[in-house]
Amino acid sequence: MEQHEIETLRDKVPCAAVLEREGWKVDLKESTARAVKYRRGEGEIIIVIHSGRGWFDPLSDAKGDVFTLAGHLGGIAFPAAVEAVRGLVGHVPATPPWNRPKRTGTPLSITERWRRRRPPTIGSRAWRYLADERAIPICILQAAIARGLLREGPGGSIWTAHVDRTSQLIGWEERGPQWRGFSTGGSKELFRLGNEAALRFCVTEAAIDAMSLAAIEGMRADTLYISTGGGWSPASDTAIRAIAASADILIAAATDNDRQGEIYAGRLQEIVRETRCRYERLRPSTQDWNSDLKRTGEGKPGNGSGKESGIAAACPAVASREAAPS
Repeated sequence: MEQHEIETLRDKVPCAAVLEREGWKVDLKESTARAVKYRRGEGEIIIVIHSGRGWFDPLSDAKGDVFTLAGHLGGIAFPAAVEAVRGLVGHVPATPPWNRPKRTGTPLSITERWRRRRPPTIGSRAWRYLADERAIPICILQAAIARGLLREGPGGSIWTAHVDRTSQLIGWEERGPQWRGFSTGGSKELFRLGNEAALRFCVTEAAIDAMSLAAIEGMRADTLYISTGGGWSPASDTAIRAIAASADILIAAATDNDRQGEIYAGRLQEIVRETRCRYERLRPSTQDWNSDLKRTGEGKPGNGSGKESGIAAACPAVASREAAPS
């Protein structure tokens, strides 16, 4: 087949068509318009990007275009993959019912969008979401707010800041009762809560899990609780390697108790082998740290009042003045 025919096929057949043929379904809760997550069996995930023309497997290094996807799923060589894709010409995959309205005009910068949102306040929808539905104690909320890490998102959602090594805001995780995503145009690196001069770093997969683990541990003074934002970006990898560069550092893999969490923990352990810093594996007894927090009863929902027992008393006092990321 001529190269121009290959390119024509690549333009005509989106990756979603191959996935639908193989029985994969869109995970609406964990998808965005720019990154559509598909699932099939337990622990099988494919994320479609580049307007449907690219894909990657977050649990391995597999990635590519529609032809490599057909080959990856079918275990077939490139010529057979081309024929499989040819058979899907004209197939129109289902369109996910995205709830976000289309944006018009010139989008605001990351810093300006963040600046226009207020921090959560007692009784606000985002506060109730974290305190009641997620059982985050008031002292942890106060600590995160004092460091300028939280903003009220739309629809009662919460934004949790990702910053780079210079404390520059570069993006945020978005979580709410009906929404999960990452800031449009933002970059993932690390959500950082705790002592920036710490020698112990607990790496979680989501900011809510980082806050939950901080609550369970009583916000240890020797620890920085961090989140990679549900993925493993090159910037996150670089930042963690920079942290692990000292032999005195302890990296705690506090990722989820599932296949994806074990793969992320394995990546952290490999970094530790290369840098020769210290390592430990912290595994939640349920699937994740927020589930553990709610299950203990220590972090029982408190109607947004923050009067949780046990954990709240163990948390240190925090400054009242907000120190927002620059």
